[in-house]
Amino acid sequence: MQDLAAVIRTLLDVDAGRDTRVRLGGSLFDVVITSGGTQARAALAMMDEIQNGCGPVIEDPESGWLYWLVPPGSCGMWEAHEYGVCIGAPHTITLPSLNRTAPPGPYWLRPSASDRLVPPQPLRGVLAELRPQPSPHIGLAAALGITNP
Repeated sequence: MQDLAAVIRTLLDVDAGRDTRVRLGGSLFDVVITSGGTQARAALAMMDEIQNGCGPVIEDPESGWLYWLVPPGSCGMWEAHEYGVCIGAPHTITLPSLNRTAPPGPYWLRPSASDRLVPPQPLRGVLAELRPQPSPHIGLAAALGITNP
């Protein structure tokens, strides 16, 4: 019951125009991180066509990344991919308020809707075809403090 209350508080914060931090995985969503830029915009256009309006995507102009919200559990099935990294629990993400649709700061490039997330398999194919650069792996590893032994 406490988990449900936390989710409801989080969604109310976002709806009220406040940025809020949420835990990935669980019953909400996982996130695929890609670079931004021209090829990522082309991927977004392709996902718009595939999905008849792409599911929720957050752009962070500072990092140059796009965050594609995919169904929970996707990271457990996401195989290594040069152009996208899928993360879930125990990581968290800060969701911008629902009314933030432009910079400064992270904003909704495609708004969040309660009835859809980005389907991971079509997204994998689009990323493999369009190859948005740079690959997010090195930047993400640095941001998470992951180093090679």
